[in-house]
Amino acid sequence: MPPFKQPSFQERAELAAKARQAALENLRAKPPIDEAVVAERRAARLAREEAQAKAREEKRAAREREKEARKAQAPGTESPEKSVAAPTEAEKKGDDGRRLPRKRPKGTKGSWPP
Repeated sequence: MPPFKQPSFQERAELAAKARQAALENLRAKPPIDEAVVAERRAARLAREEAQAKAREEKRAAREREKEARKAQAPGTESPEKSVAAPTEAEKKGDDGRRLPRKRPKGTKGSWPP
């Protein structure tokens, strides 16, 4: 087996030029864009988008109707302000019954709390 021969700069440049030329030929070999096909695809896309928008709108309207039906069926939903109970004295003061006892400050002796 012959030893590996490092390609020279000219050889690498020639290979790159050949590869570039082959890529250009492949690009030129593609058929041109047909305007009729483009117009057909555009029309299909617009029809699909319109159908999706219509479906979204119908779904939103159905949710609204369902929401109104639930609101009409629920008893005592005349006004949300009336259904809220008045706060108790403890709630007004902010006491929720879960307070921890205060710790005695450092350096104080004797009875605590004052």
